[in-house]
Amino acid sequence: MGRIVYPAKLNGEPNMRGFTLIELIIVVMIIGILGTIAIPSFVVTQERALNNEATTNLRLISAAEKSRRMEATTYFVSAGGTAAAHIISLNTNLRLDMNAGAGRAWNYISTATAGTDCCAQATRNGGDLRTFRFRVMVGGGPGDGDPVAGGTCP
Repeated sequence: MGRIVYPAKLNGEPNMRGFTLIELIIVVMIIGILGTIAIPSFVVTQERALNNEATTNLRLISAAEKSRRMEATTYFVSAGGTAAAHIISLNTNLRLDMNAGAGRAWNYISTATAGTDCCAQATRNGGDLRTFRFRVMVGGGPGDGDPVAGGTCP
């Protein structure tokens, strides 16, 4: 199939009117192939970044809890009826700046057990509701370290 040539204009230049159907189909197929390669890679990268956000914020909560314990001799327990209220109470009392808006990816809570240890938990907003938890124990202990995927705070 060749290119259709239209009659020449009055000034002698050829009158070409765009692309052939075959050319358009090939371009659409190439864009589709590139999309099927790129989209799964993008989703994996996006989820990895969201996991990193949760673990980083849990480390921030942990550091803020340790600092608060040195000042007030107790850990802070987040309070509120909604997930946003928990985040706002964490931000206010631990001097953090985590997103409490409607578009946030994670919900955070902080609990304390008899003043001896605290546990911060991140739960994924929407999607698969996966969780990360980070436990801080007085004087260190088996709970200190990196945030752990799965599980809930006591």
